[in-house]
Amino acid sequence: MRIRLLFFFLAFCVNIVFGQNTDKKVYTLKECVEIALKNNLTVRRNQLSVETAEINLLQSRMTMLPTVNLGGSTGYNWGRSIDPTTNQFIDQRIQNANINGNASLLLFNAFRVMNTIRQSVNDKAAADNDFTKAKNDVVLTVITNYTSVIFNRELFQTAQFQLKTTEQQLERTKKLEQAGSVPIGNVLDLEAQLATNELNAVQRENAYNLSLLQLKQALQLPASTPMEIEVPELGLDEQALAETSEQIYDIARQNMPEIKAAVFRVESSNYALKAARGNLFPRLSLNGSAFTNYSSAARIFNGFTITDPNPVIGFIGSDPTITANQVRSLQPTGQASLIEKPFGDQFSDNISRAASISLQIPVLNGFSARASLQRSKVTADQARVNLTDAENRLRQAIETAYNDATAATKTYNSSARAVKAREEAFRMTKQRYDAGATNYVDYQVSENNLFAAKSDLVRAKYDLIFKKKVLDFYQGKPIDY
Repeated sequence: MRIRLLFFFLAFCVNIVFGQNTDKKVYTLKECVEIALKNNLTVRRNQLSVETAEINLLQSRMTMLPTVNLGGSTGYNWGRSIDPTTNQFIDQRIQNANINGNASLLLFNAFRVMNTIRQSVNDKAAADNDFTKAKNDVVLTVITNYTSVIFNRELFQTAQFQLKTTEQQLERTKKLEQAGSVPIGNVLDLEAQLATNELNAVQRENAYNLSLLQLKQALQLPASTPMEIEVPELGLDEQALAETSEQIYDIARQNMPEIKAAVFRVESSNYALKAARGNLFPRLSLNGSAFTNYSSAARIFNGFTITDPNPVIGFIGSDPTITANQVRSLQPTGQASLIEKPFGDQFSDNISRAASISLQIPVLNGFSARASLQRSKVTADQARVNLTDAENRLRQAIETAYNDATAATKTYNSSARAVKAREEAFRMTKQRYDAGATNYVDYQVSENNLFAAKSDLVRAKYDLIFKKKVLDFYQGKPIDY
């Protein structure tokens, strides 16, 4: 007795410890969707594609601004070289430096820039819709797995209920056999049935755990993550399908992001074709540049001062008021010598500027412009084919989903009627079996039939719910529970 008490005490403590460490968080469908959208790599890749499209759009818009470049260099020359200030040959080491800048503004290129901007705008819109489609696919996958978990959970609970019922029936039959009311064969039959029910419960539990694992994988969570899901109240208030498949397709064609993305890509290819055609026309540009430099070989005289900036040296004609002036008068102040012209003076004195208008007429460029135009035509045709293909695939998917929903409705109604009939049959069989009016084989067959009917009803219920959610998804309705 002490050993048993000690054993139960240790088991109780272990159960408390492990129970505290394995508490499972209950996830709602909304939380599962949020986690999946955050962790899914396909969604993240599409988000990066959107960012790339934004960068391309910004770059295409910036091409309307002038191109401006600044540059400069400095270095040394040794040996025979040309003095940049006098253009004469000299033989000495020269340090040189220069600063230059140029700008160019495109005036006309057959609206190639504007068409490229419009192309980038449509590419950005297509990328946005691809991003939306990626998120929709993730949401649909999560809801599919979430529904599968609920479905397998209910089947597992049904199997446990059947197992418990068989255990109770076995205990009652054992007592009856001990009292001599029923033969030992009934007990053996129930023990065999109990083993079958245990196997069925194990299989249902495995299916439930597998569906839970698939949900974790859809959420990009490790398999070791403790998880329980919240089972919402799922009802079938309205089983009839209000819209036809054609009506659903017309709605989906306006709402589904894959169709919108294909339409935007058709528009993008059309603008790309116009932009490629612009390469066949002349290009008119306005250009400007400025340049200044410095050379250590530049020299100026030193030792002179300006005595009179404007000395009078005579008069013109017979009118002494009209004088002639010398620009400057230099007066030596000492020993005259040549010194290096200051750096700042050279940069200010050597500035040169230029402005021009250039016209480029494409004549023969290795067939590059024509080839680009032909490739753009092929791309535009391919975009239209892709649009038609997307519409056909959407139509086929909706028609299939509609037929599946119609079949699921009929299956659910038939299963509901079968369960009702099986419940009544099992109730009557159980009463007869308890009264000894029927054998165990009839009782077991009736019970198995009821269990199978309930399993079929659960399967039909969740199949119908999911099929209707898919149709709601194509109509742009929320697909949460």
